[in-house]
Amino acid sequence: MAKHGTVTLTLADERETERLGAFLAARARPGDAILLAGPYGAGKTALARAFLRAATGDPSLVVPSPSFTLVQTYPLPGGATAWHYDLWRLGAEAELAELGWDEARGGIVLVEWPERLGTRTPEDALAIRLSPVRGAPGAREVTLSGWGDRLLGLCE
Repeated sequence: MAKHGTVTLTLADERETERLGAFLAARARPGDAILLAGPYGAGKTALARAFLRAATGDPSLVVPSPSFTLVQTYPLPGGATAWHYDLWRLGAEAELAELGWDEARGGIVLVEWPERLGTRTPEDALAIRLSPVRGAPGAREVTLSGWGDRLLGLCE
């Protein structure tokens, strides 16, 4: 693993994205924020879906993109809740209160378009940058920063 908890890897296909989601779900705990950045079509929702299916223990869980609702919630085993945000359409940072941001921080939050969090960006978040790989449909490059030792074993 690279210094400061930063790892960059290439995921060849959807199956590898699912494995990454399961790896992260096994290490996430209440209070965590996972920030998913990247252009349209980079795989943010696919990674969030894989995470949520693994975290809930339901491989067939329906996980729609929260593009229009802005947030979806999912009960997790043990009583925690996962909150999946898509902030692309967020008008202003102040609207986060209406979306239950403060309550959500007691659970696990996955945030697509995290740059819209502004001053509410958690300092201890796991930041994930996804980028499509040119000439390789379904492949993406992923850079993960944060979580330190919790990312150990990711590249094995």
